[in-house]
Amino acid sequence: MNRDQALAFLRMHVKNERMIAHCLASEAVLRALAERLGEDADKWAMAGLLHDIDVELTGADPGTHAMEGSRMLEEKGFDPDIVEAVKLHNEMAAHGVERHKKLHHALAAGETITGLITATALVYPDKKVASVKPKSITKRMKEKAFAASVNRDTIRECEKIGLSLPEFVEISLNAMKRVGPQIGL
Repeated sequence: MNRDQALAFLRMHVKNERMIAHCLASEAVLRALAERLGEDADKWAMAGLLHDIDVELTGADPGTHAMEGSRMLEEKGFDPDIVEAVKLHNEMAAHGVERHKKLHHALAAGETITGLITATALVYPDKKVASVKPKSITKRMKEKAFAASVNRDTIRECEKIGLSLPEFVEISLNAMKRVGPQIGL
């Protein structure tokens, strides 16, 4: 399945435009991470794009979200690495299976930081990701009350793929800036 077909598949299952924007942001971040780390950028981007395909079907239930999505992707014949990464991006539904590959950690950290970057952009007067500086994101990492639902420990999994937090923030922020107009930021 090519990227356009995958986006259509996502849109078939996810109607909320903010969630679509999150998936597009995650796709951009995962592509940028793969490029930085010398990994398969198309594969990583596809994992980012489709990681939340079951979010509306499962009602984002932490106990089932990602399990249904990984099943859907497997049935469509997606690369087993993508299927596994999607399944493991939600540690609560993984049922004791830990993330153990670069793609697993990159997807978990990458899709999670999009929430922190988005929340940071939304407190700026213009509400544009283009205005956000990397230092603002690293500062917000320390403010537990800010975007409280964003799991900072998951973001710190960037270290398991060989990136310091500041470098990870910069890569992720720059990736989101490239798709800012597409995601409404």
